[in-house]
Amino acid sequence: MSDKQDPAPDSTAARVALWRALHVLADAPPHVLDDDIGLKLLAPGEDWRDRGDMDPQFTRPFRASIVARARFIEDLVVEQMGRGLEQYVILGAGLDSFVQRRPEIASRIRIFEVDQPGPQAWKRQRLMELGFGVPDWLRFVPVDFERNDAWRQALSAAGFDDSKPAIVVSTGVSMYLTKEANAATLRQVASFASGSMLAMTFLLPLELADPEVRPGLQMAEKGARASGTPFISFYTPSEIITQASDAGFAQARHVSANDLAARYFANRGDGLRPPNNAEELLVASV
Repeated sequence: MSDKQDPAPDSTAARVALWRALHVLADAPPHVLDDDIGLKLLAPGEDWRDRGDMDPQFTRPFRASIVARARFIEDLVVEQMGRGLEQYVILGAGLDSFVQRRPEIASRIRIFEVDQPGPQAWKRQRLMELGFGVPDWLRFVPVDFERNDAWRQALSAAGFDDSKPAIVVSTGVSMYLTKEANAATLRQVASFASGSMLAMTFLLPLELADPEVRPGLQMAEKGARASGTPFISFYTPSEIITQASDAGFAQARHVSANDLAARYFANRGDGLRPPNNAEELLVASV
């Protein structure tokens, strides 16, 4: 690792990346997502799988949710590319690895990764150190969300074409923002060119989650609060759809855990599947 002092990704982004790798290492095939890029970037110690938050049994439903949402979004991006879409914006990109894992597809569009300046600089350097590099069609857009920097203007400055539609994704972010901030993001994306689309995860109220995962979610909420990044916003599906409609989207739909389970986990013998009423998806079209 280098001596550069840019801060590494926060614990949540790192955990998500390690769970994606753990899916390949601990779960039987077929794998919903084959992703060890984040593991390579983080380069944790050899004992990383001994951590409490990596326990293969306890984390099963949560890592299923993580890989399901990632696979769904990648499939959605490919589908939209087939319809002529040329721009892909990832808000709070963290250790997203689409560019590194699927360059034959990613190289056909322009991708904008929007994230905090420090962790993004850390990621850029690790990509260079590991030989992945940063291709011309990948644009890093550093935005200090805590200072309310205008990500929309930064996106345009990075080469985003306002006259063309885009797909915008935001996963694992909305629960950390106020409902006002989430509504502002929805309004901004709803103002994109006709044909644009948003895919965003949202967290349902914890008391609605499946009983077997509720303790884990409550533990995550407690840990997030202790680390200074508490869960702030929760939505029911009807509430998030109403907010999207109010923001100006022409269409909005809820993608449930049952939808994801039917699509990616059918006929598995190990019972692996994402939990109901935890983190699910909003897909909205301009």
